[in-house]
Amino acid sequence: MDLLPLFPLDTVLFPGTPLTLHIFEPRYRQMMRRCLEEGLPFGVVLIREGVEALGPLARPHEIGCTARITRVEPLDDGRMNILAVGDERFRIEKLRSDEPYLVGEVAMSPLPEPEDSPAIEGTADALRGLLATYLAALARASEGDIGPIELPEEPLALAYLAAWVLQVPASQKQPLLVSRDAAELLARLRELYRNELPLLETMIEHRGRRQSGPFSLN
Repeated sequence: MDLLPLFPLDTVLFPGTPLTLHIFEPRYRQMMRRCLEEGLPFGVVLIREGVEALGPLARPHEIGCTARITRVEPLDDGRMNILAVGDERFRIEKLRSDEPYLVGEVAMSPLPEPEDSPAIEGTADALRGLLATYLAALARASEGDIGPIELPEEPLALAYLAAWVLQVPASQKQPLLVSRDAAELLARLRELYRNELPLLETMIEHRGRRQSGPFSLN
């Protein structure tokens, strides 16, 4: 059993995906200093009950993801901006409150890499196409250009990227992190993208009609 400092947030972190944080509360400044000095990861967990900041310690969901700090920007008064990257899924077995921040007795629980199979490859290929279309739609919505899209070949890496990109509430992302295996995760993501992509396309179309105005020649 590992001891892991915990950071309850209103977000869900996935392995291999980035996380930016502004650290200003004394308890989390202390936690980050310890992580930096000892080279430790911390755990990101979605809040089940409570608030992110300036209140009693929140009650988190049981499944979270470890985060390793990759960049630190020190600020005034001990505050800092950090960039971290998700590493490994874990399960909280017991919560401890002998520090100003939460500490969990955790068991690492990574999803195994899926075996090659036509079913896995088929679901991953379908998700890859949906993700590419979704990213292109997001670029249109922001009036930007994302350029050529290179997506991961490995099904699990693809799934975690797709989970990070998807613009849905954290309450819909937590079940993805809790998936029992890669096949379930890929299938859940494919279904979510099939539902969300038409909504995004409709939003873009509606905005375009509003911007063109009632006297457009188009």
